[in-house]
Amino acid sequence: MSNANPPASRRRETAIFLIAALVAMYAISQFLRNSVGVIAQDLASELTLSATQIALLSSAFFFSFAAAQIPVGIAIDRYGPKRTMLATSALAVSGTLLFSLAPSPGSLIAARALMGLGCSTFLMAPLVIYARRFPPERFAALASIQFGFANIGTLAATAPLALSANAVGWRETFFGVFVLTVILTAIMIVVVPRDGRADTPRESWSDTFGGVAAALKVRSFWPVFFVHLTTYSCFATMIGLWGGPFLTDVHGADLNARGNILLVGATAQMIGLFAWGAMDPIWGSYKRAVMAGALTTALLLIILAVFPFDRSAATVWFGLFGFAVAFTPILTAHGKSLFPPQLTGRGITLMNIGSIGGAFLSQSVTGVLMDAVGRSPGGVYLPEGYRLVFAALAFWLLLSLAFYTRAVDPHPSRHASRA
Repeated sequence: MSNANPPASRRRETAIFLIAALVAMYAISQFLRNSVGVIAQDLASELTLSATQIALLSSAFFFSFAAAQIPVGIAIDRYGPKRTMLATSALAVSGTLLFSLAPSPGSLIAARALMGLGCSTFLMAPLVIYARRFPPERFAALASIQFGFANIGTLAATAPLALSANAVGWRETFFGVFVLTVILTAIMIVVVPRDGRADTPRESWSDTFGGVAAALKVRSFWPVFFVHLTTYSCFATMIGLWGGPFLTDVHGADLNARGNILLVGATAQMIGLFAWGAMDPIWGSYKRAVMAGALTTALLLIILAVFPFDRSAATVWFGLFGFAVAFTPILTAHGKSLFPPQLTGRGITLMNIGSIGGAFLSQSVTGVLMDAVGRSPGGVYLPEGYRLVFAALAFWLLLSLAFYTRAVDPHPSRHASRA
Protein backbone atom coordinates (compact mmCIF):
# COMPACT_ATOMS: atom_id res chain seq x y z
CA MET A 1 0.00 0.00 0.00
CA SER A 2 2.85 2.34 0.67
CA ASN A 3 4.85 1.21 -2.36
CA ALA A 4 3.42 3.78 -4.80
CA ASN A 5 5.81 6.63 -3.99
CA PRO A 6 9.10 4.93 -3.08
CA PRO A 7 9.93 3.81 -6.64
CA ALA A 8 9.70 7.41 -7.94
CA SER A 9 11.64 8.63 -4.91
CA ARG A 10 14.32 6.02 -5.45
CA ARG A 11 14.58 6.93 -9.13
CA ARG A 12 15.05 10.57 -8.17
CA GLU A 13 17.76 9.72 -5.64
CA THR A 14 19.48 7.43 -8.13
CA ALA A 15 19.48 10.21 -10.71
CA ILE A 16 20.95 12.68 -8.21
CA PHE A 17 23.76 10.28 -7.25
CA LEU A 18 24.44 9.52 -10.92
CA ILE A 19 24.67 13.19 -11.90
CA ALA A 20 26.81 14.01 -8.84
CA ALA A 21 29.25 11.21 -9.67
CA LEU A 22 29.55 12.24 -13.33
CA VAL A 23 30.03 15.91 -12.41
CA ALA A 24 32.67 14.97 -9.83
CA MET A 25 34.65 12.98 -12.38
CA TYR A 26 34.58 15.88 -14.84
CA ALA A 27 35.64 18.21 -12.01
CA ILE A 28 38.76 16.04 -11.61
CA SER A 29 39.51 16.66 -15.29
CA GLN A 30 39.02 20.40 -14.86
CA PHE A 31 41.35 20.44 -11.86
CA LEU A 32 44.10 18.46 -13.56
CA ARG A 33 44.06 20.43 -16.80
CA ASN A 34 44.32 23.81 -15.01
CA SER A 35 46.64 22.88 -12.14
CA VAL A 36 50.03 23.83 -13.57
CA GLY A 37 49.54 27.61 -13.45
CA VAL A 38 49.50 27.95 -9.67
CA ILE A 39 52.45 25.63 -9.01
CA ALA A 40 54.48 26.48 -12.13
CA GLN A 41 57.06 28.47 -10.16
CA ASP A 42 57.50 25.60 -7.67
CA LEU A 43 57.90 23.04 -10.46
CA ALA A 44 60.38 25.27 -12.28
CA SER A 45 62.56 25.85 -9.21
CA GLU A 46 62.50 22.21 -8.03
CA LEU A 47 63.17 20.60 -11.43
CA THR A 48 64.89 23.49 -13.26
CA LEU A 49 62.29 23.88 -16.00
CA SER A 50 62.45 26.45 -18.83
CA ALA A 51 59.35 28.29 -20.04
CA THR A 52 59.17 25.95 -23.03
CA GLN A 53 59.25 22.93 -20.70
CA ILE A 54 56.59 24.43 -18.42
CA ALA A 55 54.38 25.06 -21.45
CA LEU A 56 54.99 21.53 -22.77
CA LEU A 57 54.22 20.14 -19.32
CA SER A 58 50.84 21.89 -19.22
CA SER A 59 49.99 21.32 -22.89
CA ALA A 60 50.82 17.58 -22.83
CA PHE A 61 47.46 17.05 -21.09
CA PHE A 62 45.62 18.82 -23.92
CA PHE A 63 47.55 17.06 -26.69
CA SER A 64 46.75 13.55 -25.47
CA PHE A 65 43.18 14.55 -24.57
CA ALA A 66 42.56 15.91 -28.08
CA ALA A 67 44.28 12.95 -29.78
CA ALA A 68 41.96 10.56 -27.94
CA GLN A 69 38.68 12.20 -28.93
CA ILE A 70 37.88 10.34 -32.15
CA PRO A 71 38.76 6.90 -30.68
CA VAL A 72 36.77 7.82 -27.56
CA GLY A 73 33.72 8.79 -29.60
CA ILE A 74 33.88 5.52 -31.51
CA ALA A 75 34.39 3.48 -28.33
CA ILE A 76 31.43 5.14 -26.59
CA ASP A 77 29.15 4.35 -29.53
CA ARG A 78 30.39 0.78 -29.96
CA TYR A 79 31.06 -0.39 -26.39
CA GLY A 80 29.09 1.99 -24.17
CA PRO A 81 29.91 5.11 -22.11
CA LYS A 82 30.38 3.29 -18.78
CA ARG A 83 32.89 0.76 -20.07
CA THR A 84 34.80 3.44 -21.95
CA MET A 85 34.86 5.84 -19.01
CA LEU A 86 36.03 3.21 -16.53
CA ALA A 87 38.79 2.08 -18.90
CA THR A 88 40.19 5.59 -19.22
CA SER A 89 39.77 6.27 -15.49
CA ALA A 90 42.57 3.76 -14.87
CA LEU A 91 44.85 5.96 -16.98
CA ALA A 92 43.83 9.10 -15.06
CA VAL A 93 44.60 7.31 -11.77
CA SER A 94 48.00 6.17 -13.06
CA GLY A 95 48.89 9.62 -14.41
CA THR A 96 48.00 11.40 -11.19
CA LEU A 97 50.05 8.97 -9.10
CA LEU A 98 53.02 9.28 -11.45
CA PHE A 99 52.83 13.08 -11.31
CA SER A 100 53.00 13.07 -7.52
CA LEU A 101 56.12 10.86 -7.62
CA ALA A 102 57.83 12.15 -10.79
CA PRO A 103 61.59 12.68 -10.35
CA SER A 104 62.29 14.44 -13.66
CA PRO A 105 60.74 16.78 -16.26
CA GLY A 106 60.26 13.85 -18.66
CA SER A 107 58.27 11.83 -16.14
CA LEU A 108 56.16 14.89 -15.28
CA ILE A 109 55.29 15.36 -18.96
CA ALA A 110 54.50 11.65 -19.35
CA ALA A 111 52.24 11.86 -16.31
CA ARG A 112 50.38 14.84 -17.78
CA ALA A 113 49.89 12.94 -21.05
CA LEU A 114 48.43 9.99 -19.12
CA MET A 115 46.13 12.36 -17.26
CA GLY A 116 44.88 13.77 -20.57
CA LEU A 117 44.16 10.30 -21.96
CA GLY A 118 42.45 9.32 -18.72
CA CYS A 119 40.20 12.38 -18.62
CA SER A 120 39.34 12.24 -22.32
CA THR A 121 35.95 10.60 -21.64
CA PHE A 122 34.90 12.61 -18.59
CA LEU A 123 32.70 15.00 -20.61
CA MET A 124 31.62 13.06 -23.69
CA ALA A 125 30.62 9.89 -21.82
CA PRO A 126 28.38 11.73 -19.30
CA LEU A 127 26.67 13.63 -22.13
CA VAL A 128 25.89 10.33 -23.87
CA ILE A 129 24.61 8.86 -20.59
CA TYR A 130 22.31 11.85 -20.12
CA ALA A 131 21.05 11.53 -23.70
CA ARG A 132 20.25 7.83 -23.20
CA ARG A 133 18.91 7.87 -19.63
CA PHE A 134 16.85 11.07 -19.46
CA PRO A 135 14.07 12.66 -21.53
CA PRO A 136 15.35 14.84 -24.41
CA GLU A 137 13.87 18.01 -22.91
CA ARG A 138 16.17 17.65 -19.89
CA PHE A 139 19.40 17.35 -21.86
CA ALA A 140 20.23 21.07 -22.04
CA ALA A 141 19.77 21.51 -18.30
CA LEU A 142 21.88 18.44 -17.55
CA ALA A 143 24.63 19.64 -19.89
CA SER A 144 24.64 23.01 -18.11
CA ILE A 145 24.98 21.24 -14.76
CA GLN A 146 27.84 19.15 -16.13
CA PHE A 147 29.70 22.19 -17.49
CA GLY A 148 28.95 24.58 -14.65
CA PHE A 149 29.34 22.59 -11.46
CA ALA A 150 32.35 20.66 -12.75
CA ASN A 151 34.13 24.02 -12.77
CA ILE A 152 34.53 23.49 -9.05
CA GLY A 153 37.60 21.59 -10.24
CA THR A 154 38.89 24.75 -11.94
CA LEU A 155 38.30 26.71 -8.74
CA ALA A 156 40.16 24.04 -6.75
CA ALA A 157 43.15 24.49 -9.08
CA THR A 158 43.58 28.10 -7.91
CA ALA A 159 43.62 29.28 -4.28
CA PRO A 160 42.82 25.86 -2.73
CA LEU A 161 45.70 24.26 -4.64
CA ALA A 162 47.99 27.09 -3.59
CA LEU A 163 46.99 26.67 0.07
CA SER A 164 47.49 22.91 -0.07
CA ALA A 165 50.83 23.17 -1.89
CA ASN A 166 51.98 25.73 0.65
CA ALA A 167 50.85 23.62 3.60
CA VAL A 168 51.88 20.09 2.60
CA GLY A 169 53.61 20.39 -0.79
CA TRP A 170 52.47 19.93 -4.39
CA ARG A 171 53.48 16.26 -4.48
CA GLU A 172 51.40 15.40 -1.42
CA THR A 173 48.50 17.39 -2.86
CA PHE A 174 48.51 15.39 -6.08
CA PHE A 175 48.77 12.16 -4.16
CA GLY A 176 45.56 13.21 -2.42
CA VAL A 177 43.95 13.82 -5.83
CA PHE A 178 45.09 10.32 -6.85
CA VAL A 179 43.28 8.84 -3.83
CA LEU A 180 40.15 10.89 -4.59
CA THR A 181 40.15 9.72 -8.21
CA VAL A 182 40.37 6.08 -7.09
CA ILE A 183 37.39 6.60 -4.77
CA LEU A 184 35.32 8.32 -7.48
CA THR A 185 36.12 5.52 -9.95
CA ALA A 186 34.86 2.96 -7.42
CA ILE A 187 31.68 5.01 -6.96
CA MET A 188 31.23 5.10 -10.74
CA ILE A 189 31.27 1.31 -10.87
CA VAL A 190 28.31 1.23 -8.49
CA VAL A 191 26.33 4.31 -9.47
CA VAL A 192 26.50 4.44 -13.28
CA PRO A 193 24.01 2.04 -14.91
CA ARG A 194 25.34 -0.86 -16.94
CA ASP A 195 25.70 -0.16 -20.64
CA GLY A 196 22.67 -1.48 -22.45
CA ARG A 197 22.56 -2.96 -25.90
CA ALA A 198 22.31 -0.51 -28.74
CA ASP A 199 18.85 -0.07 -30.26
CA THR A 200 20.28 -0.07 -33.77
CA PRO A 201 22.74 -2.44 -35.44
CA ARG A 202 26.38 -1.58 -34.81
CA GLU A 203 27.98 0.37 -37.66
CA SER A 204 30.75 -1.17 -39.70
CA TRP A 205 34.18 0.37 -39.22
CA SER A 206 34.02 1.89 -42.72
CA ASP A 207 30.67 3.53 -41.91
CA THR A 208 32.03 4.78 -38.58
CA PHE A 209 34.99 6.57 -40.15
CA GLY A 210 32.85 7.63 -43.09
CA GLY A 211 30.65 9.47 -40.59
CA VAL A 212 33.68 11.36 -39.30
CA ALA A 213 34.53 12.42 -42.85
CA ALA A 214 30.92 13.46 -43.44
CA ALA A 215 30.94 15.60 -40.28
CA LEU A 216 34.04 17.43 -41.53
CA LYS A 217 32.15 18.35 -44.71
CA VAL A 218 29.09 19.81 -42.96
CA ARG A 219 28.39 23.40 -43.97
CA SER A 220 30.13 25.95 -41.69
CA PHE A 221 32.05 23.26 -39.82
CA TRP A 222 35.43 24.95 -40.27
CA PRO A 223 34.41 28.54 -39.41
CA VAL A 224 32.89 27.35 -36.13
CA PHE A 225 35.73 24.90 -35.50
CA PHE A 226 38.32 27.69 -35.70
CA VAL A 227 36.59 29.62 -32.92
CA HIS A 228 36.52 26.44 -30.81
CA LEU A 229 40.25 26.24 -31.51
CA THR A 230 40.93 29.69 -30.04
CA THR A 231 38.32 30.40 -27.35
CA TYR A 232 39.00 27.84 -24.62
CA SER A 233 42.71 28.05 -25.36
CA CYS A 234 42.71 31.69 -24.19
CA PHE A 235 41.24 30.68 -20.84
CA ALA A 236 43.43 27.59 -20.44
CA THR A 237 46.58 29.55 -21.28
CA MET A 238 45.80 32.43 -18.93
CA ILE A 239 44.27 30.66 -15.91
CA GLY A 240 45.93 27.29 -16.37
CA LEU A 241 49.46 28.35 -17.35
CA TRP A 242 50.81 31.92 -17.56
CA GLY A 243 48.46 33.82 -15.26
CA GLY A 244 50.22 32.58 -12.12
CA PRO A 245 53.80 33.25 -13.28
CA PHE A 246 52.71 36.67 -14.60
CA LEU A 247 51.33 37.64 -11.20
CA THR A 248 54.56 36.53 -9.52
CA ASP A 249 57.12 37.87 -11.99
CA VAL A 250 55.42 41.20 -12.76
CA HIS A 251 53.42 41.88 -9.57
CA GLY A 252 55.45 40.03 -6.93
CA ALA A 253 52.54 37.80 -5.85
CA ASP A 254 53.41 34.85 -3.62
CA LEU A 255 51.82 31.41 -3.93
CA ASN A 256 48.68 32.27 -1.95
CA ALA A 257 48.21 35.68 -3.57
CA ARG A 258 48.39 34.34 -7.11
CA GLY A 259 46.06 31.50 -6.17
CA ASN A 260 43.50 33.98 -4.82
CA ILE A 261 43.65 36.18 -7.92
CA LEU A 262 43.30 33.20 -10.27
CA LEU A 263 40.37 32.09 -8.13
CA VAL A 264 38.65 35.37 -9.03
CA GLY A 265 39.05 34.55 -12.73
CA ALA A 266 37.91 30.95 -12.35
CA THR A 267 34.89 31.95 -10.25
CA ALA A 268 33.90 34.59 -12.79
CA GLN A 269 34.14 32.00 -15.54
CA MET A 270 31.94 29.58 -13.61
CA ILE A 271 29.31 32.29 -13.10
CA GLY A 272 29.67 33.26 -16.73
CA LEU A 273 28.99 29.74 -17.98
CA PHE A 274 25.55 29.83 -16.38
CA ALA A 275 24.90 33.47 -17.33
CA TRP A 276 25.83 33.15 -21.01
CA GLY A 277 23.73 30.00 -21.30
CA ALA A 278 20.75 31.74 -19.70
CA MET A 279 21.14 34.69 -22.11
CA ASP A 280 20.95 32.51 -25.22
CA PRO A 281 17.20 33.12 -25.78
CA ILE A 282 17.76 36.85 -25.31
CA TRP A 283 20.45 37.02 -27.98
CA GLY A 284 18.33 35.02 -30.42
CA SER A 285 21.49 34.30 -32.39
CA TYR A 286 24.55 32.16 -31.89
CA LYS A 287 26.81 34.46 -33.90
CA ARG A 288 25.91 37.71 -32.16
CA ALA A 289 26.59 36.22 -28.74
CA VAL A 290 29.85 34.55 -29.78
CA MET A 291 31.10 37.69 -31.52
CA ALA A 292 30.29 39.83 -28.48
CA GLY A 293 32.04 37.47 -26.06
CA ALA A 294 35.07 36.87 -28.28
CA LEU A 295 35.61 40.55 -29.15
CA THR A 296 35.38 41.49 -25.47
CA THR A 297 37.89 38.77 -24.59
CA ALA A 298 40.29 39.94 -27.31
CA LEU A 299 39.93 43.57 -26.18
CA LEU A 300 40.76 42.61 -22.60
CA LEU A 301 43.87 40.73 -23.75
CA ILE A 302 45.00 43.74 -25.82
CA ILE A 303 44.48 46.07 -22.84
CA LEU A 304 46.59 43.79 -20.62
CA ALA A 305 49.28 43.66 -23.31
CA VAL A 306 49.43 47.44 -23.75
CA PHE A 307 48.77 49.01 -20.35
CA PRO A 308 50.73 48.38 -17.14
CA PHE A 309 48.44 47.25 -14.29
CA ASP A 310 48.96 47.21 -10.56
CA ARG A 311 47.93 44.09 -8.66
CA SER A 312 44.46 45.39 -7.75
CA ALA A 313 43.69 46.25 -11.38
CA ALA A 314 45.02 42.84 -12.45
CA THR A 315 42.57 41.18 -10.02
CA VAL A 316 39.68 43.08 -11.62
CA TRP A 317 41.00 42.17 -15.06
CA PHE A 318 41.00 38.44 -14.28
CA GLY A 319 37.38 38.69 -13.13
CA LEU A 320 36.27 40.47 -16.30
CA PHE A 321 38.26 38.09 -18.48
CA GLY A 322 36.81 34.99 -16.80
CA PHE A 323 33.25 36.19 -17.36
CA ALA A 324 33.82 37.35 -20.96
CA VAL A 325 35.45 34.13 -22.15
CA ALA A 326 32.67 31.96 -20.68
CA PHE A 327 30.47 32.19 -23.80
CA THR A 328 31.47 28.63 -24.67
CA PRO A 329 28.00 27.09 -24.00
CA ILE A 330 26.59 29.18 -26.86
CA LEU A 331 29.54 28.29 -29.08
CA THR A 332 29.01 24.60 -28.23
CA ALA A 333 25.31 24.92 -29.09
CA HIS A 334 26.24 26.54 -32.41
CA GLY A 335 28.54 23.64 -33.22
CA LYS A 336 25.91 21.03 -32.28
CA SER A 337 23.27 22.77 -34.43
CA LEU A 338 25.26 22.22 -37.61
CA PHE A 339 25.01 18.43 -37.63
CA PRO A 340 22.15 16.08 -38.54
CA PRO A 341 21.14 13.65 -35.77
CA GLN A 342 23.19 10.75 -37.13
CA LEU A 343 26.37 12.87 -37.02
CA THR A 344 25.79 14.78 -33.80
CA GLY A 345 28.06 12.65 -31.60
CA ARG A 346 30.98 12.68 -33.98
CA GLY A 347 30.43 16.35 -34.75
CA ILE A 348 30.55 17.38 -31.08
CA THR A 349 33.66 15.25 -30.58
CA LEU A 350 35.39 16.99 -33.48
CA MET A 351 34.52 20.40 -32.05
CA ASN A 352 35.93 19.24 -28.71
CA ILE A 353 39.17 18.33 -30.49
CA GLY A 354 39.31 21.98 -31.55
CA SER A 355 38.83 23.25 -28.01
CA ILE A 356 41.40 20.96 -26.40
CA GLY A 357 43.81 20.89 -29.34
CA GLY A 358 43.78 24.69 -29.42
CA ALA A 359 44.84 24.76 -25.77
CA PHE A 360 47.77 22.48 -26.61
CA LEU A 361 48.86 24.70 -29.50
CA SER A 362 48.55 28.00 -27.65
CA GLN A 363 50.33 26.76 -24.54
CA SER A 364 53.17 25.23 -26.57
CA VAL A 365 53.66 28.30 -28.77
CA THR A 366 53.47 30.79 -25.91
CA GLY A 367 56.16 28.86 -24.03
CA VAL A 368 58.47 29.32 -27.01
CA LEU A 369 57.59 33.04 -27.12
CA MET A 370 58.42 33.45 -23.44
CA ASP A 371 61.82 31.80 -23.88
CA ALA A 372 62.49 33.90 -26.99
CA VAL A 373 62.10 37.11 -24.97
CA GLY A 374 64.13 35.65 -22.11
CA ARG A 375 64.62 36.40 -18.43
CA SER A 376 65.97 39.28 -16.37
CA PRO A 377 69.36 38.97 -14.63
CA GLY A 378 67.37 37.99 -11.53
CA GLY A 379 65.95 34.95 -13.32
CA VAL A 380 62.32 36.11 -13.72
CA TYR A 381 60.55 36.36 -17.05
CA LEU A 382 60.35 39.87 -18.48
CA PRO A 383 57.09 41.85 -18.70
CA GLU A 384 57.67 42.11 -22.46
CA GLY A 385 57.40 38.33 -22.74
CA TYR A 386 54.03 38.29 -21.05
CA ARG A 387 52.81 41.19 -23.19
CA LEU A 388 53.82 39.27 -26.31
CA VAL A 389 51.85 36.24 -25.08
CA PHE A 390 48.72 38.32 -24.37
CA ALA A 391 48.93 40.02 -27.77
CA ALA A 392 49.42 36.66 -29.51
CA LEU A 393 46.32 35.22 -27.82
CA ALA A 394 44.26 38.25 -28.88
CA PHE A 395 45.49 37.97 -32.48
CA TRP A 396 44.80 34.21 -32.49
CA LEU A 397 41.21 34.82 -31.37
CA LEU A 398 40.56 37.74 -33.76
CA LEU A 399 41.89 35.73 -36.70
CA SER A 400 39.41 32.93 -35.98
CA LEU A 401 36.55 35.47 -35.86
CA ALA A 402 37.40 36.58 -39.39
CA PHE A 403 36.52 33.03 -40.53
CA TYR A 404 33.55 32.80 -38.16
CA THR A 405 31.72 35.71 -39.83
CA ARG A 406 31.00 33.38 -42.75
CA ALA A 407 29.27 30.70 -40.64
CA VAL A 408 25.55 30.02 -40.94
CA ASP A 409 23.48 30.77 -37.84
CA PRO A 410 20.77 28.09 -37.41
CA HIS A 411 19.55 29.43 -34.05
CA PRO A 412 16.08 28.02 -33.13
CA SER A 413 14.61 31.52 -32.71
CA ARG A 414 15.34 32.28 -36.34
CA HIS A 415 13.30 29.27 -37.47
CA ALA A 416 10.50 30.28 -35.09
CA SER A 417 10.41 33.82 -36.48
CA ARG A 418 10.10 32.46 -40.04
CA ALA A 419 7.26 30.12 -39.10
